[in-house]
Amino acid sequence: MTERYNKYEKARLVGARAFQIAVNAPPLVPVSPHKEPIDLATEEYYQKKIPLEVVRKR
Repeated sequence: MTERYNKYEKARLVGARAFQIAVNAPPLVPVSPHKEPIDLATEEYYQKKIPLEVVRKR
Protein backbone atom coordinates (compact mmCIF):
# COMPACT_ATOMS: atom_id res chain seq x y z
CA MET A 1 0.00 0.00 0.00
CA THR A 2 2.32 2.68 -1.17
CA GLU A 3 -0.46 4.82 -2.62
CA ARG A 4 -3.20 6.65 -0.81
CA TYR A 5 -6.70 5.40 -1.47
CA ASN A 6 -9.70 7.67 -1.83
CA LYS A 7 -12.77 7.13 0.35
CA TYR A 8 -14.53 4.95 -2.23
CA GLU A 9 -11.54 2.66 -2.66
CA LYS A 10 -11.12 2.42 1.11
CA ALA A 11 -14.79 1.52 1.55
CA ARG A 12 -14.51 -1.15 -1.14
CA LEU A 13 -11.37 -2.67 0.38
CA VAL A 14 -12.72 -2.72 3.92
CA GLY A 15 -16.11 -4.05 2.81
CA ALA A 16 -14.60 -6.83 0.72
CA ARG A 17 -12.24 -7.83 3.52
CA ALA A 18 -15.06 -7.75 6.11
CA PHE A 19 -17.04 -10.13 3.88
CA GLN A 20 -14.05 -12.47 3.68
CA ILE A 21 -13.67 -12.45 7.47
CA ALA A 22 -17.42 -13.04 7.90
CA VAL A 23 -17.18 -16.23 5.82
CA ASN A 24 -14.31 -17.54 7.99
CA ALA A 25 -11.16 -16.15 6.40
CA PRO A 26 -8.46 -15.88 9.07
CA PRO A 27 -8.05 -12.31 10.38
CA LEU A 28 -4.56 -10.83 10.22
CA VAL A 29 -4.91 -8.82 13.44
CA PRO A 30 -5.48 -9.99 17.03
CA VAL A 31 -9.11 -10.91 17.66
CA SER A 32 -11.07 -10.08 20.77
CA PRO A 33 -14.30 -11.99 21.52
CA HIS A 34 -16.82 -9.32 20.55
CA LYS A 35 -15.29 -7.76 17.43
CA GLU A 36 -17.40 -7.51 14.29
CA PRO A 37 -15.88 -8.36 10.88
CA ILE A 38 -16.08 -4.71 9.79
CA ASP A 39 -14.05 -3.67 12.85
CA LEU A 40 -11.41 -6.30 12.13
CA ALA A 41 -11.21 -5.26 8.47
CA THR A 42 -10.87 -1.59 9.41
CA GLU A 43 -8.11 -2.43 11.87
CA GLU A 44 -6.31 -4.45 9.16
CA TYR A 45 -6.61 -1.48 6.80
CA TYR A 46 -5.06 0.98 9.25
CA GLN A 47 -2.27 -1.44 10.16
CA LYS A 48 -1.60 -1.94 6.42
CA LYS A 49 -2.13 -5.69 6.71
CA ILE A 50 -5.14 -5.91 4.40
CA PRO A 51 -4.29 -8.46 1.66
CA LEU A 52 -6.11 -6.60 -1.13
CA GLU A 53 -5.17 -3.83 -3.50
CA VAL A 54 -6.86 -1.48 -5.95
CA VAL A 55 -6.07 -1.78 -9.63
CA ARG A 56 -6.57 1.53 -11.40
CA LYS A 57 -6.94 1.88 -15.13
CA ARG A 58 -4.74 4.64 -16.47
